[in-house]
Amino acid sequence: MQLSLQTPPSPIKTLDQVREVALGCVKCPLSQGRTNVVFGMGNPHAKLMFIGEGPGQTEDETGLPFVGRAGQLLTKIIESVGLSRDNDCYIANVVKCRPPGNRVPTDIEMAECSPYLLEQIACIQPKIIVLVGGTALKGVLGISGPISKIRGRWLETPFNAQAMAIFHPSYLLRNAASVEGTPKWLTWLDMQEIKRVYDTL
Repeated sequence: MQLSLQTPPSPIKTLDQVREVALGCVKCPLSQGRTNVVFGMGNPHAKLMFIGEGPGQTEDETGLPFVGRAGQLLTKIIESVGLSRDNDCYIANVVKCRPPGNRVPTDIEMAECSPYLLEQIACIQPKIIVLVGGTALKGVLGISGPISKIRGRWLETPFNAQAMAIFHPSYLLRNAASVEGTPKWLTWLDMQEIKRVYDTL
């Protein structure tokens, strides 16, 4: 499954308009089990956009993306290169409702939710998109494969933005070592490269 936006959606909506529609969405079965739609948060004019997989339990309870343990680590990762999560980034997910048991969203679920993400990208117009984990990589660019072999490379997108995939923070929580060659160490390298390009914008 690949998001198929080649040109921005038309007519362009404001982010608030997209949010309003998404909050009432019942297009797929994920809507039946949610507590809250987790639309996105951050600077709506950010040059840097992080896109994850989908909400977990804490996100479903709060309506905010990446606020559980993995989200707290993502915040530290962003801050490690001198960026502010609130001021310099916008954060969203491929799907806006929590999959049962935090399972990976299906291709159909990602496809049903893709118009909201595409509208978010069109409204925000980021210059760098960070794809957080393999599901985000597949859901946004249609690329499947081990994240370990794809991370760290700049990827072309159908948007006016460069993209890079990084390990998901939940994976880093399970692989806590940070010595040279570990996923945490590689993520640090990836974020340094992202910041290097960010500083040229």
